[in-house]
Amino acid sequence: MRVLSRLASPVRRLLPTNAFARGVGVLVGGTAGAQLLMLLAAPVLTRLYGPDDFGLLAVFTACLALFTVVAAGRYELAIPLPEADHEAACLALLGMVCVLLTAGLALLAVLLWSAPLAALLGAPGLVDYLWLLPVGVAFVGSYQVFNKWAVRTQRFSHVARTRIWQALGTLGIQVGASGLGPVALLGGQAVGQGVGTTGLTLAALRHPAFRRVSLAGMARQAWRHRRFPLYSTWTGLFNTGSLQLAPIVLVALFGAPVAGLYALTLRILTMPVSLVGNAIGSVFLAHAAQARRDGELAGLVGGLHRKLAILGIPPLVALMVVGPELFAVLFGEQWRKAGLYAQWMLPWIYIQFQWSPLSMLASVLELQRDALVAQLGMLVARFGVLVGLYLAGAGADTAILAFSVTSALVYLLQQGWFFRKAGLSLWRCAAEELGHLLMFIVLSLPLVLPYLQEALPLAGLLAALAPLAVAWTWWRLRPGRGGKHS
Repeated sequence: MRVLSRLASPVRRLLPTNAFARGVGVLVGGTAGAQLLMLLAAPVLTRLYGPDDFGLLAVFTACLALFTVVAAGRYELAIPLPEADHEAACLALLGMVCVLLTAGLALLAVLLWSAPLAALLGAPGLVDYLWLLPVGVAFVGSYQVFNKWAVRTQRFSHVARTRIWQALGTLGIQVGASGLGPVALLGGQAVGQGVGTTGLTLAALRHPAFRRVSLAGMARQAWRHRRFPLYSTWTGLFNTGSLQLAPIVLVALFGAPVAGLYALTLRILTMPVSLVGNAIGSVFLAHAAQARRDGELAGLVGGLHRKLAILGIPPLVALMVVGPELFAVLFGEQWRKAGLYAQWMLPWIYIQFQWSPLSMLASVLELQRDALVAQLGMLVARFGVLVGLYLAGAGADTAILAFSVTSALVYLLQQGWFFRKAGLSLWRCAAEELGHLLMFIVLSLPLVLPYLQEALPLAGLLAALAPLAVAWTWWRLRPGRGGKHS
């Protein structure tokens, strides 16, 4: 316990001891619990559904994400901003109007063009399940709106509980109704994410501020916060599209099994990225504005980057060595190739792990237009590579490898660009990071080499690497290393 306490101490020093930090901690706990449930259920789901089914899920999830990121017109992002509660309530109801309109448009599209849409997406088998799309838009869009109201009113524990219930609802449908086939897998994704919406909605509507809402007030707030639908919508679409369009392109170009393997790999690898991005990113944002005013932003960014780089090295090295065998053991032999894809994607995920919390620099430095250009550039680069390789006759494996390399390079360029704006040298950070990486590789070689020579089983390697990783991480992050903001 003493070792774990010391390992956690650098993170504690980043957290302000106030109500905000405690609220963030509650939200993070709920998110972490939900992600742990999803991770533990993955081996069950991969034995109930095949790569084809996960390919359909990947395309459906991408479509749902593209709709829901703009479902509320991005007005939900403005709910915490007004000083007066009745103005925030106007924004909440305005967001709900947008959600209902978006769900209606999705329903109209499904009723009129289900077959052409499924064919355009390269997944004709999806035609029987597209009716779930407007259902998902209504559920998820409503949750996003009233989730922001709950955050505004500091009902953090309520939001955390809904995260857990969402995971349980999604898995309950996907596992319990698996006999129905893909409709259970997709239906769990559509309906499960909306679990908790009713409770959040009823709690919000009981607030006295909603009795002061009027059409005139909603119109005033729509005009006052017009930049959210005008600008933030495009940033959100580019950001979501650069990640979620990949399964659609892969299905269209190479078929559902390839997209299913890719989607499962990405789902597993990005869970810690999502958790760290939401948690540490919020804490970083709370400190960064003051650090900029004090001329200490570069030190804060450099110290946090160093921690994230060190934390990511042990899993990076371990998965690069055991990826295919580990995926085959956990998820079944038919998913072994997903472990190979994981090896190719790991450098990209490792860089994203470092950059995700620090991407708040765009807000701190007021570089929203730079962030928009960066997201557009990432979208063009990623899918230009995929389409170009397909036209050149390349296979699916080559395309995924090139997509992963391109993603890593684009994230690295983004990181370098914003680091320079913050007064930090990416090359100095990268040189230090490379030193840490080489050190851990050297320390782990006595374990890795016997495994590669089949003298040490997978379980033995992981059992030996775990304490090495904990001890090394504690040593590199121990108090007193790295300066004021380390």
